[in-house]
Amino acid sequence: MRVDRAGLRVVRQRAAAPSEPVPDALVYQEQCIEAYLSSQRARGFSANSIRTGAGTLRRFLALAGRPAWELRTEEIDRVVGELASRELAGSTRRGYLQAFKGFHAFLGTRRAAEIEQLFGTHLEDPLDAFNLSRHVGVDSPDTMAPPSKERLDRFFEFLRERIAVARKFATAGRDYALFRTLYHAGLRTEEATLLEVRDLHFDRGPFGKVHVRFGKAAKTSGPRPRWVPMLDSLDMILRWYLQDVRPRFPGHDVLFCDESGGALATGTIRNRLTRLLQIEDGAQEEVFTPHDLRRACATVNYERGIDLVAIQQMLGHWHVGTTMRYVTPSATFIEDAYRQAVSKTLSGLEGPERAQ
Repeated sequence: MRVDRAGLRVVRQRAAAPSEPVPDALVYQEQCIEAYLSSQRARGFSANSIRTGAGTLRRFLALAGRPAWELRTEEIDRVVGELASRELAGSTRRGYLQAFKGFHAFLGTRRAAEIEQLFGTHLEDPLDAFNLSRHVGVDSPDTMAPPSKERLDRFFEFLRERIAVARKFATAGRDYALFRTLYHAGLRTEEATLLEVRDLHFDRGPFGKVHVRFGKAAKTSGPRPRWVPMLDSLDMILRWYLQDVRPRFPGHDVLFCDESGGALATGTIRNRLTRLLQIEDGAQEEVFTPHDLRRACATVNYERGIDLVAIQQMLGHWHVGTTMRYVTPSATFIEDAYRQAVSKTLSGLEGPERAQ
């Protein structure tokens, strides 16, 4: 039997009888968000990941101005266009879309029938291959190289000079030590927030090591601890930080803390780096994210000849294929490798002749 649109409206009005009033859409959506977050806890997501994702999702929905089940493709384009107009990086815009995509998939699996019964709206996915690919941007990790060693040398020089003139010496010193650690140790931002002073072992191995006790879990395996060497004089930087900077903050346990002595949030670290890059931007320098520092660590160590498996263990990747995606050699990497190979070959040929 064919039912016209007027008939559908009558059916929906009957479903919303006075004895069963239709709930407020935004209140119901918040209940769905809480249920979605509970499902993430059940799947073993970390508390920081859940908290960060929830904030991103709520900001996206606030910009949309309508419940998730009412959004269509054109409205998603509008929201992401607004994010782009704020000059947010493509990776940040992808984060907003990913947060919404996960929540919308949850609604489709768990709440689609209930939403249609309560609000008369058939749940349709507003994300498709066109709007997702259109908003990836040219700064995709697959196409954009991480910041070069020369670029990071300039940035760290800026941070070092800033320590002497900053109004808050402790904060400037912490920033310098924090971002040097993210780069030289290749840590994830969340791993850095969970470090404690007792995780620094300066007498372990030839360089000293950082004990990453809460490495990123593989699926539901739980945290995967690892030991990361303090390469490139990171041991000297952290010794200075513990002696001259960390005592100026309250508390004694958290390594990189805020002004109250508590652990920094991952979002705070990202925002802090963004702010520092804005201050430095007098020379219109290239910007980057905390995750780009991790990719730069993989690349610079690969270019200097460190085995790929060693880099994999340093970064805490489950598969070496993941590490390979992090490595983005410089434009002259092939030429440099060729020169080194030729130089090594010539040195081998000259040796026997000199012996004669």
